[in-house]
Amino acid sequence: MDDPMATFKDDVDAVRSAIRQETENGRDVIVITHSYGGTVGNSAVKGFSRPTGSSASRQSSMPTSASSKRTPETGHVVGIIPIATGFCFTGLTFMDHFLNITPPFFRVNKKTGYADLTVRPQKFFYHDLPPAEADHATSMLTTQSLKALFEGRQYSYSGWLDVPVWFIGTVEDQGLPIFIQRAQIGMVRMLGARVVYTELRTSHSPFLSQPKQVVQIVLQAFELFTGTRADETPETLELTNKPFIPRKGQELVEFSVHGDKDGLEN
Repeated sequence: MDDPMATFKDDVDAVRSAIRQETENGRDVIVITHSYGGTVGNSAVKGFSRPTGSSASRQSSMPTSASSKRTPETGHVVGIIPIATGFCFTGLTFMDHFLNITPPFFRVNKKTGYADLTVRPQKFFYHDLPPAEADHATSMLTTQSLKALFEGRQYSYSGWLDVPVWFIGTVEDQGLPIFIQRAQIGMVRMLGARVVYTELRTSHSPFLSQPKQVVQIVLQAFELFTGTRADETPETLELTNKPFIPRKGQELVEFSVHGDKDGLEN
């Protein structure tokens, strides 16, 4: 729904509500995020991770009502799968991560209260889709309130420190350059994050241009996060574009997607 007054808290609350519907019924949850949603999703997992072995106590001393109601029968968030996004930090707004400098692909429209794109979405988000599909995806885009981007730091949270992460990078991304995606992996690992990193040679929206590969990676992440075999998952992934994982002292090192537990321990 278009609303220039929509806030970051509104988005976080919506995701927390969806998570709670599952965990209160005893089901564990994996949160999949994309683009701006990375900040929202990470913030929404606060208080939903398993108490034992969680780093939540190291991050924040602020109690959450959700965590106080947990029982052994309650489900938890067991992992995050970010796609073409960033790692948000507790106490920072979405735009704080960009030093509040507006990127060239949108402009601040104070009159409407929205962030206006200054680029063609078909080329910026969906350049690897057939033209008709890119046009359809563009027609589905809605407005983005400025309030959600520039305000709400009291609700942001580094959820990626609480649960393991499997990040899907996008090599041909026009909005979030791949070198930025790669660089942040090393940074968050140094801060204690447990991250497996996979790349696909796609635009900003791999779930549209390479949906089968994305689904396969999600299933592999499920197995790694839960220790449970996913139905009909191939023994070894055969991806069109082989994934990579950055290691200390190396720009890129090829790795096997299947069962890469070392990536979560680095």
